[in-house]
Amino acid sequence: MNITEYQQNLTVEYCFPDNNSSCRKEVRTGPGNIFLFSFLSCISVCTVFLNLLVILSISHFKQLHTPTNLLILSLAVADLLVGLVFMPVNTMQLRDSCWYLGKMACTIVLIINFISMSASLCNMVFIAVDRYIAVSDPLLYSTKVTVRKMSLFIILGWSCSLLYILIYLYFNDHLLPSQILSRCHGECILFIKSSLVTTDLVISFICPCSVILILYSIIFTLVRRQAKAVRSMLNATSNRHRAKVSKSSNSKAAKTLGIVVCVYLALWIPFYLCSLTVENITSFSLLWTVLTWLILINSSVNPIIYAIFYPWFRASAQYFVTCRLFNFSSTVILFLEHI
Repeated sequence: MNITEYQQNLTVEYCFPDNNSSCRKEVRTGPGNIFLFSFLSCISVCTVFLNLLVILSISHFKQLHTPTNLLILSLAVADLLVGLVFMPVNTMQLRDSCWYLGKMACTIVLIINFISMSASLCNMVFIAVDRYIAVSDPLLYSTKVTVRKMSLFIILGWSCSLLYILIYLYFNDHLLPSQILSRCHGECILFIKSSLVTTDLVISFICPCSVILILYSIIFTLVRRQAKAVRSMLNATSNRHRAKVSKSSNSKAAKTLGIVVCVYLALWIPFYLCSLTVENITSFSLLWTVLTWLILINSSVNPIIYAIFYPWFRASAQYFVTCRLFNFSSTVILFLEHI
């Protein structure tokens, strides 16, 4: 052993120095790593803030208690869990490779992460169905879709997501703490079996995305037909102005739905493509880290897409940012337009 190797051995750190089976501690320092950790921390904070803003706004103002907004609230809760739990934990592991919280916490974090992502996708499917009913049958929408019915569907969606994740982790040998295999003490690594990747691809990606794309394509077609019908029926000057407004509103709705689909597919497709090409993926690899954060960023984008484009969000955000949210009655009218 030369002098250089001897000095390197002297500087080796362990996660648990008193444990003979402890993992080696890898602390990533340097300007580049510090900038990366700061950037990821900012994403986590923004994710929590934006989704918490959506949750408080919808929960506080009774004017926002509509079936569609309940779906947005459920989506914000799922994304809040990602920003509040998994993003900080993942950032901490990037800075320090050690896991200090034990196997039980490792299992809980995995469950929270997967159920949040699964529930988020489930809510997106419900939102697509809700918008389809609203566009295809607007006169009977209020009778078909009620707050009570939507609440039951949301509870059912979260329950199915939890059941699927428990089954998935059980067959992947990561549900019980005794099932988690660690190469050393102080490690929390997720190994995805290649046999489960295809199943998860169909259940968690192809089927839901197919439903979303089909419904949105139908919505686009219906919106264009309705816009043409309005333009053909309105011939007077004043009515032409209203037709122009209607066309602008329909175009904005179509553009928003298109952004939702494109962003989601752009962030999830790389993960599943790499999952199919790589035989075994470990959560400790650089590839997994990049793909994971692409998916996590979707939790930051969702409140922007689903909320900021709505006027009620801008109105309620002013109360929240100026710390006046709870100084007003929950029955206050945010705006006179239909939400």
